[in-house]
Amino acid sequence: MRPEDIREFLTRKPFQPFQITLTDGRTLEVRHPELAMVGRSAVAIGVPARNRTEPIYDRLVTVSLLHIMQIEPVEPAAN
Repeated sequence: MRPEDIREFLTRKPFQPFQITLTDGRTLEVRHPELAMVGRSAVAIGVPARNRTEPIYDRLVTVSLLHIMQIEPVEPAAN
């Protein structure tokens, strides 16, 4: 996956949450554009605590761009 592909999802107006699927089958959701930081070879994704909607992460996951298989939009969380 290219950094530009992820940046495209992060900069869409209006922002739409998306899910990243990794080569090991795990999925990570990006529910706010401030919770992902794209680098040349990796992306750092902030994972918020359960049932939290504000853009504050509970833990940080760094993933190599080589391990991203697909990116797809997801429905926003219901409040």
